[in-house]
Amino acid sequence: MTILRQAWGICGAVAALAPSGLVLAQDAVPATAPTPAQLQTVTVSAERRQENIKNVPVSASIVSDEALAALNSGNLDMQMLAGRVPSLNVESSFGRSYPRFYIRGYGNVDFHQNASQPVSLVYDDVVLESPVLKGFPAFDLERIEVLRGPQGSLFGRNTPAGVVKFNSVQPSSTPGGYVTVSDATYNTANLEAALNVPMGDGLAARISVLGEHRDNWIGNPHTGDAKAYGGYNDNAARFQLSYKPDANFSALANLHGRTLNGSASVFRANIIQKGSDALVPGFDVASAATDGDNGQHLENYGGNLRLQWRLGGVTLHSITGYETVRVFSRGDIDGGVGAAFAPPSGPGLIPFPVESADGTSGHHQLTQELRLESNLKDGLRWQAGLFYFDERYRIDSYSYDSLNHGVLTADVRSHQKNDAYAAFGSLNYDVNERVNLRAGLRYTHDKKELYTERADKPDGGSDVDASAGLATGTSVSKVNWDASGVYKLNEDANLYARVATGFRGATIQPAATFNPMSVAQPETITSYEVGFKSDLLQRRARVAVDLYDYTVKGLQLTAVGGSSNSAILLNAQKSKGRGVELDLEAYLADDLLLTFGGSYNFTRIDDPNLTVGACAACTILNPTVVVGGSRLVRIDGNPLPQAPRWTGNVTLRYSRPYRNGELFAYTDWVYRSDVNFTLYRSKEFVGKPLLTGGLRVGYKWDNDRYEVALFGRNITNRVQLIGGIDFNNLTGFVNDSNPRIVGLQLSRRF
Repeated sequence: MTILRQAWGICGAVAALAPSGLVLAQDAVPATAPTPAQLQTVTVSAERRQENIKNVPVSASIVSDEALAALNSGNLDMQMLAGRVPSLNVESSFGRSYPRFYIRGYGNVDFHQNASQPVSLVYDDVVLESPVLKGFPAFDLERIEVLRGPQGSLFGRNTPAGVVKFNSVQPSSTPGGYVTVSDATYNTANLEAALNVPMGDGLAARISVLGEHRDNWIGNPHTGDAKAYGGYNDNAARFQLSYKPDANFSALANLHGRTLNGSASVFRANIIQKGSDALVPGFDVASAATDGDNGQHLENYGGNLRLQWRLGGVTLHSITGYETVRVFSRGDIDGGVGAAFAPPSGPGLIPFPVESADGTSGHHQLTQELRLESNLKDGLRWQAGLFYFDERYRIDSYSYDSLNHGVLTADVRSHQKNDAYAAFGSLNYDVNERVNLRAGLRYTHDKKELYTERADKPDGGSDVDASAGLATGTSVSKVNWDASGVYKLNEDANLYARVATGFRGATIQPAATFNPMSVAQPETITSYEVGFKSDLLQRRARVAVDLYDYTVKGLQLTAVGGSSNSAILLNAQKSKGRGVELDLEAYLADDLLLTFGGSYNFTRIDDPNLTVGACAACTILNPTVVVGGSRLVRIDGNPLPQAPRWTGNVTLRYSRPYRNGELFAYTDWVYRSDVNFTLYRSKEFVGKPLLTGGLRVGYKWDNDRYEVALFGRNITNRVQLIGGIDFNNLTGFVNDSNPRIVGLQLSRRF
């Protein structure tokens, strides 16, 4: 608890330097609480301008401040968002550095550094294209928005499944700040702080910092190291400077960075029982016997500049963004000890050792958007704009010999260049007091070039693989559109309908040790959606429900693994999805707030001729064929991978006044049904239904300036398989990034 005592002293010192009576605007508490309790109005920027969520014809959800605070207390990475809103899943096989997002079952399991995803992440109005960039921590945020369904008209390419938006708290004219510190099991320590500094004449600055740490806690019996894996140091900072001299101009500059050092995902050989999806008897989450190295290092720096001019009846927006990231992640993929070491070896049969690493360097992403919008509040409103995207980087795929002290055996190096530009526009028209119609259109041109260097052996020998030296490129132009309408039933309730299209650009997969270069052509989606949104019981409750149906043509798939240990890009003829989503928030009593979110998602691959490689040791449930001496699996009719059919989340907050403060208890739970890890169906490579929960119990006082809370994450100590490696044996990885922890958190606002 040393970090708590030190940080608490810092809280007091910072507060003493600040003028008395300072409270952040978003943290201020009304002088008199409303009676009876009412829900606050929720706004989103789904149409690139702030609107009441009830009036937006898009299926949208918000991750609340309290939910985010509870999740951050456990130092959870982006995977914490899985299931927190309907139809959202997030998973990773790279630890904290490379989250993969799925909405309505639609995502991408590709683990390559240059993989594209159908879910776009937009952080402070700048799209983060690289999957590695998408791991930037969530701290000092105003809100997180999740927009489901194609968002191509206003957010561009690679958004056919939806958009996840992060909006930082911006500088304001009110001075203040906060410091939050916590410590928990395995020395899971967290420090988050922000300081808002008005400087007069329209200038204001905000500094936000985050520090997260966990000790290694997973032992390696092969090396005798009792604490070999599971730890990390993850630090991030953000500096913002705003300038608003008058009502006609504003500027907001943002500089940010992140460094991460720690464990990569820990793969474990033969931990799955043959013929089932259960872990082997006696499985110990705190032990992993491997003979390869494990670790990752990441550096990410960026900045953006947002300018806004009000020019009579229109407003011009300029958003310039720059990002660069460097990452190296190494792991023992076979998950055990090679046969050349005896004893011990295994566990179980390991036909051949695999130790590899991926690295990205020389990366930069430059984006520029110019957008003009009308300033009318009703009638016909419009916006139009131009967008430019430029990305470059180098990808290294390393291989090592675990049986020869981890010596480097291959470095396959590829370079990718991606340029895209777009023109877009949208209309928003109030037909009458009850009917609102909207439409959007976007033209995008997307060009990629990738080449692989001739990769020689480290000892100066011949080429490592015959695929080295290949080069290819793609050039695609697409038009996307959407049309929607809102019908106002009354002041509290709306019906809406929406049809939208989207596309994901072509993907090039670089050559690697086990597979040649491959290309997947663009995929397109057409989605239909109807919904109902309403405030109820004089705004003591709020509900939103929608039905959707979509078809993806030319679906890009990555056939990962198989007995050949390859990763090949494919295009399926099409895939389909349909489902229902529900968001509910209600005061059950003035001191008891309930939230619930749930979804049913059905997905299916439709391609009777599509086959993928078979696993090495699992029990396959799909029909198989033998082609050229290789066993292949037909996957027609299968669900999409990492696509749970059912998801649900619930939170409950209870509070009671006590002296000059408030006692509170907050619990959050998230559930998903079983998921396939692979494109084919098997008995072993399946994730069982998963239910995890957390609890915070604490006390706030002095107008919420002080808070102390006890918390627990994964309080039922659920240990479960969340991913598999199928080329070698029954290797998998579990949810050891979210172990059961119990801790204490202190907060000070000033």
